[in-house]
Amino acid sequence: MPNSPILLQIRTGRPRQIDGHRTAYGKDPREGAVLATTLGLDGDEVANTRVHGGPEKAVYAYPASNYPLWAADFPQHAARLVPGAFGENLLIDGLDESTALVGDRWRIGQALVEICQPRQPCATFARWFDDPRMVKAMVRNGRCGWYLRVLQQGSMQAGDQLQLEHRPQGAWSIARVAAASYRSPPDRSEMAGLAEAPGLATGWAAWAARTAQSEKPSAKPL
Repeated sequence: MPNSPILLQIRTGRPRQIDGHRTAYGKDPREGAVLATTLGLDGDEVANTRVHGGPEKAVYAYPASNYPLWAADFPQHAARLVPGAFGENLLIDGLDESTALVGDRWRIGQALVEICQPRQPCATFARWFDDPRMVKAMVRNGRCGWYLRVLQQGSMQAGDQLQLEHRPQGAWSIARVAAASYRSPPDRSEMAGLAEAPGLATGWAAWAARTAQSEKPSAKPL
């Protein structure tokens, strides 16, 4: 990778009521250093702990380069398609789903993070745009962003460069994981390979292993 990716923004949020739903989807930009812990960023909270949060969804990163692509696809939402529209914690320039590999370990400021799974679009995402088509669009176009584990706690701030410290052999890109996971019907041999992808979130790997062995795949992990 010729140029180091850059952290453009850090965003955190607390649960609030939006259209009758309690959600922490909306996040505000942060100035200065923000502590990243194994359970997320300082000042960031989760409303629905059943499907959000935890060590393997500690921090959600999203590529800045996806925004103009979304705006081109959905010009009617252009005013909403600004940083924060996808509920991201980290807005990153210079990295996207094709170049972000599961198991990659990046040093951002003092923190060491590891890419571990794609984001799955949910009903809150559709409600944010008041458009259920956005969910299917994210599945189709693969512009999903990715979740990070925090392996070493530490502070980070906007403007930090991302330094790659480790990339496992046989690593799968986020784009490849997403494409394989939404293939219908699933390719069982592909699922067997995905289950062994180094660094993949434990729930995602277990689902891939079950899918590889079953003729009736179960729902993907949330």
